[in-house]
Amino acid sequence: MTSRLIAVYGAYGHTGRLVTAELLSRGRELILAGRDAEALRTMAGGLKEPGQVRTFPASVDDPAAMRELTGKAAVVVHCAGPFSVTGAPLATAAAEAGCHYLDHALEPHHVKGVFDTLQETAQHSGSVLIPGLSFYGGLGDLLAGAVAGGLTAVERLVVAYAVSGWRLTTGAKNTAAQLFAETQRITFSDGALRTGYVEPRNAVFAFPPPLGPRTVITPLPSFEPFTVPRHVPARNVDLMLTAATFEEEGTFDSEHLDDAARSRTDFTIAVQAVTEEGGRAGHLRGHDLWRAGALASAEAAVRLADRHGPVRPAVLSPAEAFPAGPFLRTLERLGAFEVHLPGAQEVGQ
Repeated sequence: MTSRLIAVYGAYGHTGRLVTAELLSRGRELILAGRDAEALRTMAGGLKEPGQVRTFPASVDDPAAMRELTGKAAVVVHCAGPFSVTGAPLATAAAEAGCHYLDHALEPHHVKGVFDTLQETAQHSGSVLIPGLSFYGGLGDLLAGAVAGGLTAVERLVVAYAVSGWRLTTGAKNTAAQLFAETQRITFSDGALRTGYVEPRNAVFAFPPPLGPRTVITPLPSFEPFTVPRHVPARNVDLMLTAATFEEEGTFDSEHLDDAARSRTDFTIAVQAVTEEGGRAGHLRGHDLWRAGALASAEAAVRLADRHGPVRPAVLSPAEAFPAGPFLRTLERLGAFEVHLPGAQEVGQ
């Protein structure tokens, strides 16, 4: 692989624009891709760095176009969900072309599907595939790795999200509706991965101050129950989201908000690793979850393009691909959030 070009698929969507802006600010040359040629032209024409971009109209329904795109780039960052529909075609093309792949998926079955179907292809072609490197799922996986790193036995690993002011895009709204209606939930309990119906319930989780105890929905339909046990010796993985997140007025009626209005989110992600000796806890908190996710995938894309990523090609979770503590610290320096890790984990792993 000689190219250092990074392709952003779905570049004109909200997340795609954030990823593009971050990569351009670092002086990267980009391919802006997506199915809407006019939207790509309009976006490219409005950039301050037109010389750093080229456009490539392509639909995920066109295998030849996916092959051509992934043949041009060193890395592709997939920002156009729902990934249960759009993810597999682009991930497959990337794995076959030897192109590194990242996406912003939340859907657990898509993430598991990439692991189940593309591992051998990625290893053979030299690709690194990291599905779900975004706010939900990706940051939870990284924080779990940072908090529980070095532990030999974890009875219960809890990842809890507290989010306020979340205003869904059209794509996020469609994904949320799909996930909460899904009956085949992926969970991890008693040391085993399970797929089947699980009745969602309300519980109370004690977030760190100033939030304190909050009512949460559990299990949250995300992919940490699949990815976290790959690198944390956990017997049970629990996933939670504050119930108030979806009770706020305007959450589901926000497709046409401008970027400034959409950025007004506050979030905390907390992880508890419970062991026989007591365990550990850590958290991160910040504003604008969309930007936090975009910074995570942009940072990963730059590392992969510059060959500072994993030493072996494979499909990997975020915390398998990068040292979790140092990666979160890098995002903190970029302004994504504040990180609070326990004890020795503060200096990384």
